[in-house]
Amino acid sequence: MQFHRFILSVVLLSLSTVAFAQSDAQKSFDKLKTLAGSWEGHVTTVPPQAEIEGKLMQVTLRVTSMGNALMHEMTGAGRPDDPITMLYLDGDRLMLTHYCDAGNRPRMTGKMSPDSKSVEFEFLDIAGSTQYGHMHHAAFTVVDGNRHTEDWIFMQNDKPVHAHFDLQRTK
Repeated sequence: MQFHRFILSVVLLSLSTVAFAQSDAQKSFDKLKTLAGSWEGHVTTVPPQAEIEGKLMQVTLRVTSMGNALMHEMTGAGRPDDPITMLYLDGDRLMLTHYCDAGNRPRMTGKMSPDSKSVEFEFLDIAGSTQYGHMHHAAFTVVDGNRHTEDWIFMQNDKPVHAHFDLQRTK
């Protein structure tokens, strides 16, 4: 009887370890879902990119697919681009797929920062050509219920272009 209790304890401990790993990805995803809504703010770039530096950008985040995905869309006045980014759970990983105007689809994996304020995404792989560059890194930082920042790193000719968005909730 004691042997069965021991085995049951080991199994429960193993299951709780798996649940903890999944809960980190779920916790990060749930934090990002609080950003659902409409946002706007100005972009700054390093090095400066004249075509977007200081421009007012609009961001829409929408929870979709019965809560299983978060769709991110970014537009700007006078800009023809309209990239779509999907955030979702894949098992115990938080994933991001960016449908880039450069004609490719980089995927990144996300993790919550130790202070639980940011979720950072690291490059995993890419589908499509990188001839015109590709998105390589993203970070979302929740400042409060009405403000968040986004940092995106685009690799062009093996050189990073960092775009920082300081966004205010519009609805």
